[in-house]
Amino acid sequence: MRRRQALAVAVVILVGALLAWVIVRRERPFGDGDSAKPLRSQKVNGEPIKGPHGGRVSSEGTFQLEVSIYERGVPPHFRVYLYENGKSVNPDEVKLTIELHRLGGRVDVIGFRREGDYLRGDEVVEEPHSFDIKVVAERKGRAFRWEYAQVEGRVELTPDAVKSLGIVAETAGPARLKRILELPGEVALNSDKVAHVVPRLTGVVTDVRANLGDRVRRGDVIAVLDSRELADLRSEYVTALKRVELARATFEREETLWKKRISPEQDYLVSRQALAEAEIKAQAAIEKLLALRLSRADVERLSTEPVRALARYEVLAPFDGTVIEKHIAVGEAIKEDATIFVIADLSTVRVEVTIYAKDLKAVKEGQMVAARSDVTGSQATGRLIYVGPLVGEQTRSAKAHVLIPNPDGRWRPGLFVTVHLIEEEATVPVAVRADAIQQFRDWDVVFIQVGNLFEVRPVKLGRRDRERVEVVAGLSAGDRYVSKSSYILKAELEKAGATHEH
Repeated sequence: MRRRQALAVAVVILVGALLAWVIVRRERPFGDGDSAKPLRSQKVNGEPIKGPHGGRVSSEGTFQLEVSIYERGVPPHFRVYLYENGKSVNPDEVKLTIELHRLGGRVDVIGFRREGDYLRGDEVVEEPHSFDIKVVAERKGRAFRWEYAQVEGRVELTPDAVKSLGIVAETAGPARLKRILELPGEVALNSDKVAHVVPRLTGVVTDVRANLGDRVRRGDVIAVLDSRELADLRSEYVTALKRVELARATFEREETLWKKRISPEQDYLVSRQALAEAEIKAQAAIEKLLALRLSRADVERLSTEPVRALARYEVLAPFDGTVIEKHIAVGEAIKEDATIFVIADLSTVRVEVTIYAKDLKAVKEGQMVAARSDVTGSQATGRLIYVGPLVGEQTRSAKAHVLIPNPDGRWRPGLFVTVHLIEEEATVPVAVRADAIQQFRDWDVVFIQVGNLFEVRPVKLGRRDRERVEVVAGLSAGDRYVSKSSYILKAELEKAGATHEH
């Protein structure tokens, strides 16, 4: 009985000693001394085993590899240290290849060459350092393979979460970029469509038919004057007509008598000259009236109008437009050169653009530009019709003019606007929306999408316009990237405390 108890105690002690040896064996740190033993497990307590150079240790039998990414002052590259039973192995004995399988299907194959006491990768390990790693080594005719994953800068979201967060993805591809030059401008009247209406003769105002803001049409009566000057001109015209009639009658009579040889030729010639002079004076009187913008029909009616109507003068609108100034009132005596109305055709307006000296090389007459008012939200396009040849001494800028249509009157003179001018236009092979670009660590990044996974992609950016940015490196045409609400993914990474460990 006692012998059985003693045997059981001995078995328990033996099993306890064996377990203690195994525990010590598994937790023993990796070393390169003669007494170190090979590590057969790649993880301890769920964490990768680290070697003396900070790399991840993989082992099979007595052969171990320590894989690290070195990036201290140089572009990141693999350094692989080799061990047999804890002792360093000559790197020339091992042929090594590492495959990096990235999210989205891209595979980077990296070869190695000896450098000192380790093998150095022949390619830069591009960021992010997030991939499935396949290590293939060959030593003394024997092949070794290890596979493990390294993840960073990655977020996983369900389709419902993506939808609720407003995350939108689209495909990167070619785009037409327009580099826009923004210039300040101010809306002004189209000077070619502004009339300063003057009466052209003195008189007293008897009627005013147009007011500020009224729209008038060409030929509309906008005011009526009683003018003695006009009465004199009309009287002169009527008198001239009578003289023409009298001179014609005399001429016809003298012509008849001369032909019948009753009166001498001299009387006939005198009557013909008198008729010609009367006609010249009548024509001069007509031209004076036409210069006051009376029509020929109006002039012809003068001979039949009553005398009291001779002083009536109607001021007419010169073209279709809007009354923007009024300086006339009933009963007022005005001079012939007084501006009584200002009428403007507002169907087009002029934008006066300020062009700084440094931007002059990008501006040419005939270019199409777009104008925008932040006050009204209005937008319109027009063509540069003038670029000033001089640069102001104080402002160091030149002036340019743009005509833009204004059919509904929203472009009011005096408004400040921003003028957008296409400085450069080009097609690029890969572009993304400007809102997709985020700052992560020290990189410009976009987030690519593969299924439910979203991962940062550092990108090198090129030309840009207001909507899109050229991607020179880091993204390929056809890649799906987050174009809207990418800031949410960045916040998720920062909240999770994304690390950058190798």
